[in-house]
Amino acid sequence: MEKITVIGAGNGGVTAAYHFAKLGHEVCIYDNPQFDTQIKAIQASGGIEALAEDHGCQMSFPGFSPIALATTDIKEAMAFGNVFVMICPSFAQEGFFEVMMPYLKKDDIVLLMPGNYGGLVMKKMLKEAGKDDLGVIICDAISIPWACRIVKPGVITIMGIKAFLPLSIMADSETKEKVAQQLKDVLPIPIELLPNPVAAGLENINFGGHPLLTTLNMGILENFNGEFNYYKDCCSTATANAAAKMDNERLSVGKALNLKLRTELEAMNALYASEYTSVYEFNRASTTHGKINNSPNSAKSRYITEDVAYLLVPCYEFATKCGLKVPIVESCIHIASAYNETDYFKTGRTLEKMGLDHLNKEELVQAIHHLDC
Repeated sequence: MEKITVIGAGNGGVTAAYHFAKLGHEVCIYDNPQFDTQIKAIQASGGIEALAEDHGCQMSFPGFSPIALATTDIKEAMAFGNVFVMICPSFAQEGFFEVMMPYLKKDDIVLLMPGNYGGLVMKKMLKEAGKDDLGVIICDAISIPWACRIVKPGVITIMGIKAFLPLSIMADSETKEKVAQQLKDVLPIPIELLPNPVAAGLENINFGGHPLLTTLNMGILENFNGEFNYYKDCCSTATANAAAKMDNERLSVGKALNLKLRTELEAMNALYASEYTSVYEFNRASTTHGKINNSPNSAKSRYITEDVAYLLVPCYEFATKCGLKVPIVESCIHIASAYNETDYFKTGRTLEKMGLDHLNKEELVQAIHHLDC
């Protein structure tokens, strides 16, 4: 069994801490002192509860898991072990990297769920801090394993879980094999190794559905306070058609970077062990995603602030570097920027923030495929 520190106490972080502990691991959960609601609740109860039923539906993995340490002291959290699972909005990753940096040790493993190219940002920050030879192993997962929500402080529901989790490990082949085995022992589902964090970013399952469907449905989502089942009610034949066109843009970027990517439908069916014949059918019929109404109710939703800024912007930047046009991706970024009066082309995860902006297309492709070196 491992000693695991979960960094971030949102929906995914609290669920991860619960499930890791349920599997018998010794778990610490950390969050910033400014966001201590979940930490205080876990301290008070000694653990985390997962409900057996919510909104009249049966939930997965119910029970109570004791948590060894819940803390807002980063030094204490970093001393707990050497496996760190960071689950937070992508815009919070740099802040967590900064507070973790002084306490990182040789051969520490940092798993980002989701990565959203955060591993490249961390690699750049380590280099700028003169710590690139420390031997920290950075892993980028495409997402979190669970469909989950916090019901109240210290209490969660788990609606379902993926069949496996694709992720990348930036390390030489020998170290990669060792770390992969360690992560297999930690995570509640099998892993699939991806070649690099760029592949992991482009394979994020949220790319197609979240930002485009939210952008296209924003009026009704705001006016009715998100009181819909997002996947059933916001996906229509027309929006699914637009999403398919945007998916083709993502696939063209992957091809230009010599990356073999699954289509959105292939990824959905693989990750949820289903056999739907279209994205529309998946969104309308998926039992995992149809259990509760959980739609965004504003343009400040993470489906915009995270998925546009940290999935669509990198895709657009890679496309531009490769001389490709991605009009639906670009349009979605423009509309989201207008919604929030924010220029996501500048504030999102750019190639400059990943340390890749100085490369031409050929150099970029070579660098992406040699990130283990």
